Amino acid sequence: MARDAGRRNGEAPRRPTGDVNRARLEATLREAFDPAPGELRVVVRQATDLADAGRYEADSGRPLTVDVVLEGLRDAPEGGLAERWNWWIGSLEFAYGDYAGFGVRGYRSDE
Repeated sequence: MARDAGRRNGEAPRRPTGDVNRARLEATLREAFDPAPGELRVVVRQATDLADAGRYEADSGRPLTVDVVLEGLRDAPEGGLAERWNWWIGSLEFAYGDYAGFGVRGYRSDE
């Protein structure tokens, strides 16, 4: 039973965020995009959830790192942080499938 700890709906067990350092990601995204606090918080949360899932590394063969996230966001043609995040997640959805759940659907902007 212990081997199945962390499994949900038949998904692989979650693993630590590994190469995605939450504090470094937050600082890097704040400097690069100057987002509102709520927008930053939700994108950092989605990025760490994506890293925890291990899906990006399994699909791309590359570990998800702060630099990989920043590269993906900078590839987006325009927009704020959440729009760029959703653009990148959309490209991953197109390439590999099953990434839509990591998109940002909303955040508190009154902070």
